[in-house]
Amino acid sequence: MKLSATHKLRNGTVEDQPAACVELSTRPKGRIALLSLLLMAATFVAYIPIAGNSFINLDDRDYILGTPEIRGAFNWNLVHWAFTTFAEGNWHPLTWLSHAIDYRLFHSNPVGVHLENVFWHALTAALLFVLLAEVSSSKWKSLAVGALYALHPLSVEAVAWGAERKTVLSMFFFVVGLWTYGRYATGRKLGWYLAVLAAFAMGLMAKPQIVTFPFVLLLWDVWPLRRLQWDNSKATLRQFGSLVLEKIPLFVLSAVSSVTTMRAQTSGGAVSSLAVYPLSLRVGNAIVSYARYLGKTLWPSNLAVLYPYPAAGVPTWQVASAALLLLAISTLVLLARSRPYLLIGWLWFLGTLVPMIGLVQVGMAAMADRYAGLPLIGLFIMTVWGIGDVVRGFAIPAKWVLLGTSVVLVLLSVMTYRQVQYWRDSESIWSHALQVADDNLVAEVNLGVALFSRGQTDEAIFHFQRALRFDPRDPAANFYVGLYEVQRGEDRPGAQHLATALNSLGNTPVPWKEMAYTDLGTAYRQMGEYQKARESFQVALGINPGNLAAEIGMGLVAQHEGNVSEAIRWYSQTMATQPNAVAALLLAKALEQNGEYEKSKRAHDEALQLTSDLNASQSMVERMLGHAE
Repeated sequence: MKLSATHKLRNGTVEDQPAACVELSTRPKGRIALLSLLLMAATFVAYIPIAGNSFINLDDRDYILGTPEIRGAFNWNLVHWAFTTFAEGNWHPLTWLSHAIDYRLFHSNPVGVHLENVFWHALTAALLFVLLAEVSSSKWKSLAVGALYALHPLSVEAVAWGAERKTVLSMFFFVVGLWTYGRYATGRKLGWYLAVLAAFAMGLMAKPQIVTFPFVLLLWDVWPLRRLQWDNSKATLRQFGSLVLEKIPLFVLSAVSSVTTMRAQTSGGAVSSLAVYPLSLRVGNAIVSYARYLGKTLWPSNLAVLYPYPAAGVPTWQVASAALLLLAISTLVLLARSRPYLLIGWLWFLGTLVPMIGLVQVGMAAMADRYAGLPLIGLFIMTVWGIGDVVRGFAIPAKWVLLGTSVVLVLLSVMTYRQVQYWRDSESIWSHALQVADDNLVAEVNLGVALFSRGQTDEAIFHFQRALRFDPRDPAANFYVGLYEVQRGEDRPGAQHLATALNSLGNTPVPWKEMAYTDLGTAYRQMGEYQKARESFQVALGINPGNLAAEIGMGLVAQHEGNVSEAIRWYSQTMATQPNAVAALLLAKALEQNGEYEKSKRAHDEALQLTSDLNASQSMVERMLGHAE
């Protein structure tokens, strides 16, 4: 092992050997490999319940179950689509291709998707351990950081949520990039630099959350690589400039990814305007969120799939308290210059959260557990290396350190095991979110949708109505309440809710928009507002020309208005494409009304062939015609 003149010895042991000054460690690679496998195995044990989890009704349908491109042929058309689409308000072609491969392997089975997420997470933790062990003198500290990353409950959301494949993939390539950069810093070989570029590009194509990677490398240059010794001299400034210049291609990638992401999110309507979330609210929330991430790192309780903005805004006292806390920690780490890992870890935490802290607000979340994985690495480095210094300073026996570390990791594993179970299904995760996060509009709506899909209509409407107390214009809540009211014959309030839902949506495409226009047309028809009914049915048919209910609705409106020939045309069109007893009976009655008795009898006979319960179909037709008379 070759040591530089700056290398230090303490208590007879090698400490913090920099990769730029020291050849890669010669410690037995077999032991590192074994510990890596044990770390991955421990991760899988903590996530065992994930094998029984299903997909949830937020993003999983759009990313996995309902995107036709990833369910089609795996060919160059798919690759072209993945690299050109802004679907779901993001540009992440690697993630789309990963989901497409999953469909070939697992189809719609969530078990394979979830276990693959665990694999990527476990592999990332193991690689994090390996790279830290290579650039530092301590395999055990490195193992502790890897284990904390693998087993901390704040990581559960990114792993247990099928649609968050993008997060676990981007984190894997981020750590690969760090590892290849350590190799490059040792030998300055072009091949390793190209590997750094490739890893960063792949990570950005999975999820642009790692856009701060070049800045992290500058921190890495200070510690643990020690390519830069900061002493305010001109030589140091020149060295710093050289290190920045070295990373220009990485900064270019970062800039391109940032611009592309903004275009994707803006085109998808994901970016909220300042009118919805004013800048003062965003800044206050960002400061408080930093403190909340710290709190949930130390005590990971009350974790929710979504933390909403407080309805009354962020209290001033919270902003002031959080700002004082951040300022105090920043001051302490600046003063501890003999322990550079403190400053590096703290700047890592603060800096990598910037793209996700909400200054550019995407969606409705004030903060999110899935954003915590990357910043937590900085905090874990601070904690583990800091405890190491305390242990050395107080000469604490190794057995007590091992015992304490084991207790912490076991407790975190148990909490992770429990947190994974909350992701069992939609009802479970949203019920839990309502228990731990107040005024949670998104949780109310999504729990309502989950209950509605299970036929628990009354329970679902309770949650939709609670959601409307938070936001009277929420599209989904208005849609389901309106649908419920129209089905119960409460046409006027139902029409009002459906109209509000559609007005709030504007041009935003959602799966239920066609149904909303169809039911709105039905409500208007039953209220006798036939022109509005016709307009609504026409929009529904514009979305789906084969909409059976809208075709019949158009026929009923025409029949009421005395245009029997048009009604016959609509009913006949339905019978030609989607023959059913109701349409046949309506056609029979229209033909009879038009004096075409022979055709009417044939239509009636066809209805007999299409149903085993003619009386029920006749009763339905009488009710429909009754509204139109």
